[in-house]
Amino acid sequence: MYIGVDLGGTNISIGIVDNSGKIKFINTISTNSGQKSKNIIDSIINLINNTIKHSSIVKEDINSIGIGIPGIINQETGKIIECINLPLHDVPLAELVKKEVEIPVFIDNDATLAGLAEYEIGVMKNSTTSVLMTIGTGIGGGIIIDGKLQAGYNGIGSEIGHMIVGQNYYDCNCGRNGCLETFASARALVNYTKKLIKQGNIETSLHKMFSGETDRIDGKMIFEQAVKGDELANKAVNRMVKFLSIGIMNLISVIDPQVIALGGGISNAGDFFLEKVRTEVNNLKYFKTMPIGKIMIAKLGNEVGIIGAAMLGKYWLSK
Repeated sequence: MYIGVDLGGTNISIGIVDNSGKIKFINTISTNSGQKSKNIIDSIINLINNTIKHSSIVKEDINSIGIGIPGIINQETGKIIECINLPLHDVPLAELVKKEVEIPVFIDNDATLAGLAEYEIGVMKNSTTSVLMTIGTGIGGGIIIDGKLQAGYNGIGSEIGHMIVGQNYYDCNCGRNGCLETFASARALVNYTKKLIKQGNIETSLHKMFSGETDRIDGKMIFEQAVKGDELANKAVNRMVKFLSIGIMNLISVIDPQVIALGGGISNAGDFFLEKVRTEVNNLKYFKTMPIGKIMIAKLGNEVGIIGAAMLGKYWLSK
């Protein structure tokens, strides 16, 4: 058995997962991200101990604990280098947790672990070279080549969302301009939709739905109206798809993946979204006859973070 901990800005989710990737027990608490790092670490430790205590699994059957972090990790030392949305900077998390729970602990970036989960039991299974793009508030990435996680020499690789794809009308949270996630994330989609509504040049049902209160608009609503043929919603979606496809084509140019999986909340848009992306990527091919890998919707949904974190221990213990 393996424990997977998915640390997010809102919640800390934990699961006990068997060797095949099936979750046997699950629990969630609030992150309370405004607290100091020690409070968050204590919450993780207490959640692990309480989960073991209240499950039917004995501690001796837990092989390892994996923790997924929304930040940059030193895989060798288990130290968090930087975590933008949580007060965790230069924190030896693996060491601190292992000292308290006395079980081997491994940590990695949450998007990387989502890729590991899809590789173990999802749509990337049995692929030689594959990429998961998690498309939500931002864009993360998990790259696996020949069964090995790819994070680069300094552990900062696979940050797909910070690939520069153009010049945008606002800067990324990282301080640069033109990052993929400022064009093709759910937040970017909503931001651009609001911009179009404010300009007032295109009639849209989105404006009428909330009497001009655009703060209530989210990505799901935009896609729903796009499917119904709303002109403004489709303009926003098509812009998102255009830049996402540029990012995908860049990945194809560099590593030629067998599978590119699209995950995160935006993947719920399903075939409507997927077919637009596939069409645009094909239009961007620099040799029109060149073969490209499969572009697919990821399989594991909301449980991918827990499964990927749990599989991290299995991954490293098998090395």
